[in-house]
Amino acid sequence: MSENKSKISLFSMNNQSKTIIIFWFLSSLLIFFTAFVIIGKTQKTISTSYRNFGKMLTQTLASESVDIIKDLPEEEKQVKLEHYSKKLMKDNQEIEYIEYKNNASDVYFSIGEKSDFVNKNSFNIDTPLYLNNKIVGAVHVVFTGKSMTDVSNAARNSIIIIFTIMWFLSLVAVLINTLVITRQISLLSYGVRKISSGEFGYKLQPNDLWGEIKLLFDEFNQMSTKLHEYEEKNIDELTYEKNKLESVLMSIANGVIVCDNFDNVILVNNATATMLNVTAQELYNTNINTYVDSDGNLPFNEHIKEFKDTPLDDMEQEPLIFQMTIDGRVIKALMSPIFTASQEYLGYIIVLHDITKEAEIDKLKTTFISNVSRELRTPVTVLRSYIDTLCNFNNDFDENTKQEFLQIMNQEAKRLNNMVNDILDFSRLESADIKLEKGFLDIKPILENTVNSMKVLAQEKNITFSIIIEPDLPKLYINQDSIERVIKNLISNAVKYSRDNGKIKVRAEIDGTGNNVECSVEDFGIGIPKEHLEKVFDRFYRVETQTHTVKGTGLGLHLVKVAIEKHHNGEVFAESELNKGSKFGFI
Repeated sequence: MSENKSKISLFSMNNQSKTIIIFWFLSSLLIFFTAFVIIGKTQKTISTSYRNFGKMLTQTLASESVDIIKDLPEEEKQVKLEHYSKKLMKDNQEIEYIEYKNNASDVYFSIGEKSDFVNKNSFNIDTPLYLNNKIVGAVHVVFTGKSMTDVSNAARNSIIIIFTIMWFLSLVAVLINTLVITRQISLLSYGVRKISSGEFGYKLQPNDLWGEIKLLFDEFNQMSTKLHEYEEKNIDELTYEKNKLESVLMSIANGVIVCDNFDNVILVNNATATMLNVTAQELYNTNINTYVDSDGNLPFNEHIKEFKDTPLDDMEQEPLIFQMTIDGRVIKALMSPIFTASQEYLGYIIVLHDITKEAEIDKLKTTFISNVSRELRTPVTVLRSYIDTLCNFNNDFDENTKQEFLQIMNQEAKRLNNMVNDILDFSRLESADIKLEKGFLDIKPILENTVNSMKVLAQEKNITFSIIIEPDLPKLYINQDSIERVIKNLISNAVKYSRDNGKIKVRAEIDGTGNNVECSVEDFGIGIPKEHLEKVFDRFYRVETQTHTVKGTGLGLHLVKVAIEKHHNGEVFAESELNKGSKFGFI
């Protein structure tokens, strides 16, 4: 028996050593790879920050240069610019060369010398010079990039030293573990095999042991004794209770993960597997810290560390709450410790709640508030500016200028009124108990009157309308004001996104089924990308691309959808092809 035990221990020790060496090798690779990635990201961050600094400094130079020379005679401007530029270059050693140009791109003044040797970290920035909101020239600044190079090299060397020390310490830890602890673990492994074979009550003799290893052997012996006691109990009763607990756990809509004190997953339900995009079997008996989402992140790692660094008494009184984003889902998690009846710490439980929809709604609300605030600020600022100008300098302007001011103020007031109407309509139409008064009305005069009222808006871009109304259309059971608002929204969008001298088609006809009336507004403007088309009717949603720069609240098309589908039992539709135009309408 003693000879067999020695052979088993030797075999286990060899396998243990191999495993540790392989783990150390993989850890070394991970350390070197992590160092490489961190060095790259650090250098990239330094470069971006340095360039942002250069851009900000150039913009400041442009602004202050204009302020210095704007009221000076022509013969003093260059002297002032030279004095200011020399002082700036003296205070900022990173600036190599400054050049001022006029609107014709002719060099007006320059200072410094361009180096023939091009440093890979050097760069230049051009910034326009504005005077009374007009571009009067540009300033060209060349930066050496020397400080960025020095900081980047210092950061790289520091990171290399830190990770080299980490690697060396891991090597020392592996050697100590291999030489000192392997024998004790082999004995423990032998005892575990005895237990797994059904020999409950088997005890290890903790000779020549110390520290936590001795405590581990004592815990093993205590476990073996308890297993022997449990073996004598009614196994059927324990199985029944276990199955009942698992059934309740599996039926919970929220995700539940139960881990032991070593972060190993010992219980998990189906809701968790769905949220984490894995199967339950893939999580069982794995370390929760090693779970990796599709983006390669370890979402639980940092929070479990925070949980373990906090006293258990505090965690019991106030569980740890955190939020994660996994595969597009926003998940709120609650983490709390698990104790036995005798207050013995067993591990912890993590409850997951999918709050993706709530997060999306919060984001939409934030975007809406931001858009509305920005959009309301513009007309209010314009109105205040022109009103203040007329109040204080009314006698300084001729009648034509005053009329021009009043026209602009009237236009901005209309714009402000439209935005306020959108917000009020959104609040009113979204109400659950709102009911619109309806009657059987002819759609033709509604379309014609609405188009005529929008022609003033279209004249600014020289856009023409084409109205095509099928004869003998049946009367519709509608609310006139609501339908007019819908058509105005559709035409307004068509005008906004049409090119100058364009054309807009407004149609009303029987649809393909022969049972419904279809109204549509078609433009031949910039169109909408395919990936945005399905979301254009969502509230607060706006298409933000290089070609879609018209600002708004993001409510117009959503109000169209609510008015048609909620209050008229109809259906809205949208068709579009990029750079060829769009067609919006309702049935």
